[in-house]
Parts: sequence; structure tokens; C-alpha cells
Amino acid sequence: MIKYTSSSRIIYGQHIIPIKRIESFYPDEWEEFIEEWLDLKKSIYHSIEKLGGAGDMGRDVVAYIDNPVGNLNYRWDCYQCKHYKSPITPSNVYCEFAKIIYYSFIKEYPVPQKYYFVAPQDCGTKLSKLLINPEKLKSEIKENWEKHCANQITNKTILLEKKLLQYFEKFDFSIFSKVQRKEVLKEHINHSNHLARFGGSLPDRPKVTEKDIPVNVQSNELVYVDNLLKAYNSTGKCKFIKTSDIDKNYLIHFNKAREGFHFAEQLRVLYRDSLPINTYEDFQKEIFSGIANTLLTNHNDSYEKVKMSEDKAQQTQITSNPLKDVSKPQDRIGICHQLSNMGKINWENE
Repeated sequence: MIKYTSSSRIIYGQHIIPIKRIESFYPDEWEEFIEEWLDLKKSIYHSIEKLGGAGDMGRDVVAYIDNPVGNLNYRWDCYQCKHYKSPITPSNVYCEFAKIIYYSFIKEYPVPQKYYFVAPQDCGTKLSKLLINPEKLKSEIKENWEKHCANQITNKTILLEKKLLQYFEKFDFSIFSKVQRKEVLKEHINHSNHLARFGGSLPDRPKVTEKDIPVNVQSNELVYVDNLLKAYNSTGKCKFIKTSDIDKNYLIHFNKAREGFHFAEQLRVLYRDSLPINTYEDFQKEIFSGIANTLLTNHNDSYEKVKMSEDKAQQTQITSNPLKDVSKPQDRIGICHQLSNMGKINWENE
């Protein structure tokens, strides 16, 4: 039986669900992904820092609860990113436990409040059982110190003896835990980079109705509205001081301009948390580039320049910006007036 195949399937292949996609991340990419996820937790953390690499002393991504600057006793959580082709086993990470113990012992940093393993394949059964049994975990690390830890913490052999052993015996092994990948993915969906990483579609856009457009000009509209009044007056056929002066010859255009502005504002606000930073600003730049020659051309009056620019904005081809699939003609008119509002467009002939 022949099944229908869309053009996008031919071009991009079958969609890979996020829980499988993360398995193909490079180790650095996995750390960046976890850093993004932690960005969503800024209400509980002062700051997030990715340290993974040589010299990280067993810390991949650090979440500071307190400001660490000038504070030797700052509180922090550690998120250890282990990217293996299979679930993490104790032998994979004995040394990670040892690093935290050793480096906090020599006071390179305070003991973390919590230490979490995060992995694309999660923790295996044996490690998961150890993480909920601190005394058993302590015993296993001690038993495996010589084989898995002593020569892997730093470039010299670190034996579990004397003062380090005393420190080890008093260490709180209940700080060690895990975060499951499904929890990370469930929360990361709220990050602006989620769609860029995993694909999918933007949320449906609500219809803009007359009720969504305030009857009175709002404070965030004052600049572009004033510029429009000047453009109307440039025809020499009117002298509008305030919006209530606008007569029927210009009122239809004025209302369409305001409608477009509020359409564009909806577009800007609605998708700003669903797309990478500056996606909307890039959309504005493409429209601005599309109307640039029209702006540089002298017209009979500024009102003609406004209308020609609006027409050109609607004709401008946007090929790659993801907002092209959810934008409407009114948005493009609105962007012209947003740019005017921002002082980036001057309707006067120069």
C-alpha cells in the first residue's frame, strides 16, 4: 500500500521525537541543553554557569543559589551531565563522587546543597538504587575508591586515608540524586530554544478583533501616530493637530495603520517565548530591508511615502524566518509603524 508522503518528509525525513533526539547530542550540546533548562529556574537560582571541560573539578553545570562573588560559603547545586549510549552505571561515575568529596575537602568549593546526575539515557537500575540509599552508596564508593577513583581525580594518586578518610566518613551522601530526562524535556518546552532544537509548530494565533484594538490611542502609539499626522499634513490638504481632527479622507488609512500596529504587537508578544532571542527583531529587519529603496525615494508627499512603503512591506518575500508561517498582511503594515515608533523610519522626504 502506497502512503501519502509530504514534501517536508522528503526534504527533512521522519521527525525524531525529543526523547530520542537528545540521545544523538554531542556531550557539549547536552551540557548546553541542561544549561538552557536551568535558565528556566532563575527564580530559585542566582545564576547558572557551564564549567564542563578540563579543570572543572567535577562540575559540569553549576547553579548558584547565592552570589558566589566574595562569598566563600555560597550555596550551590551541581548538575553533572553524563552522555553515554546506555544508562549510567556506578562504575561510570564513582570518580565523579570522589571529585566532589576531594575538591570540597581541599576547599576548592563548598559542598553542594544537591548534586544531580542528568543523562540522555537516565541512570541505570543499580545506580538509581544507590542514590536512594546513602549508606550503601558510601560503602560502594569506599570499596571502589582505589580501583575507580584514586588515579582519576587529578594527575596524582589520591588515597582515601588520614584526614581525607575522616572527611569521607562524615560526608553527607544524601546530597547525591538524579533528574530524569522526561522531567527535563517536559520543562524545556517552555524555553525559547525548544522549537529550534526539536522542531514542531508554533502555537495557534488568536484572531485579532475590534475589541483587541483600543478605541483611544495608547501611550505606546504616540510616536508613530504623530508621524502619521505629519504625513497627512504634508499633502497640503489638511492641518491635523490631534487624532480627533482626522477627517473621512484619511480616517480609513489611519484605522488600518492602527490595526496593523496592534496585529504586529500581538505577533511580537505571542511568540517571543517560543522562539530564539531576536527572531522578531530579525523579522522587522527583513521588512525594513524590503522597503529600504522605497524610503530612499522622493515622493510627492510623506503620505504617499507611507502608503508605498506599506504596499512594499506586504510584497517583501520572507524566506527563512519562522514567523513567516504565522504572520499576516496586517503585521507587515504594523511593522512599518513599529519602526516609525522606534525612530527607525522617517516619513519625510530627504
